Amino acid sequence: MKIVVDAMGSDHAPQPDVAGAVQAAKGTSVEIVLVGPEEIVRGELAKHDAAGASISVVHAPEVVQMEEHTMAVKSKKDSSMVVGMKMVRHGEADAFVSAGNSGAVMAAALFHLGRLKGVIRPAISAVYPTVRGHCVLLDVGANADAKPEYLYQFALMGHVYAERILGISKPRLGILSNGEEEGKGSMLVRETYALLKKSQFNFIGNVEGKDIPLGLADVVVTDGFTGNVAAKLSEGLMMALAKMIKAELTKGWLPKLGALLLLPGLIVSLPGALLLLPSLRSFVRRLNPDEVGGAPLLGVRGPVIIGHGRSNAKAIKNAIRVAVQTVQGDMVGAIRAGLSEMGGTFAAEEGEDAELK
Repeated sequence: MKIVVDAMGSDHAPQPDVAGAVQAAKGTSVEIVLVGPEEIVRGELAKHDAAGASISVVHAPEVVQMEEHTMAVKSKKDSSMVVGMKMVRHGEADAFVSAGNSGAVMAAALFHLGRLKGVIRPAISAVYPTVRGHCVLLDVGANADAKPEYLYQFALMGHVYAERILGISKPRLGILSNGEEEGKGSMLVRETYALLKKSQFNFIGNVEGKDIPLGLADVVVTDGFTGNVAAKLSEGLMMALAKMIKAELTKGWLPKLGALLLLPGLIVSLPGALLLLPSLRSFVRRLNPDEVGGAPLLGVRGPVIIGHGRSNAKAIKNAIRVAVQTVQGDMVGAIRAGLSEMGGTFAAEEGEDAELK
């Protein structure tokens, strides 16, 4: 398997991008292709022990900056983002990973990979841990302005992803709103509700923000603006919670020595504390957004994973892991098959996005 990594994608590129690629390639049979200005990328790669890792470099002299968008993708034809996307299009690589501007990555995917048949607008999905398992939230940034038919298709793609890739049977579908009752929400929410209510999905109605981590729904659809705010708030809360837990566990001499672990109304002895520590570490890891790595762009003709601009090496490594999983699970084929099976409501022809051209 060959995964292309945009070496100039993150806010601090190429350091975390290259470091994460080296970490991902070590001890696996996956080949990583770093795309970017060759001299810069090779200089950064030389700082790492890449022995045993299958890593190559493809020259791309231009860079799409984080503040740039669609026009930069069109004008910078030799950028790392465009060159990497074309490699996937021509079958020279199996998936593309970038921590660059999400709008630019989406534009590059639409221009050079095109949409799956039936898809009007692709969506960025995010998979969150919940008390019941996982929840797919989409869109989380690709479409700030949306229409009811967009959200209907997000529901379809999210349903297929949850069922075919995550293995959730008959996933429960909800729409993000400011109230549980039918009739609550914006005009977009109310009109989409009417569409989903008549659909063949396992539609459970409106869900509130608090319902996402509680696992009330397996798939939650919303517009890209609202979804991005919800995702960023969740990630900030997770990071803050992890830091608060760490601070509490290292406050005072007893916790530092590991002699006692204080729980509400209960004092646990040292053996009990030692038994609980692995679970606490696992809990903190589940809350860490770097463990997620990246989010799949659903609806395009090739696996594309988008990471945060602030991604560190660990996040890049895990974004590559997500790319490997999407290839192994044939995510694109599963969505294509699901779209075909579930009908062509609001369908568009497969190909490049005419709206962006």
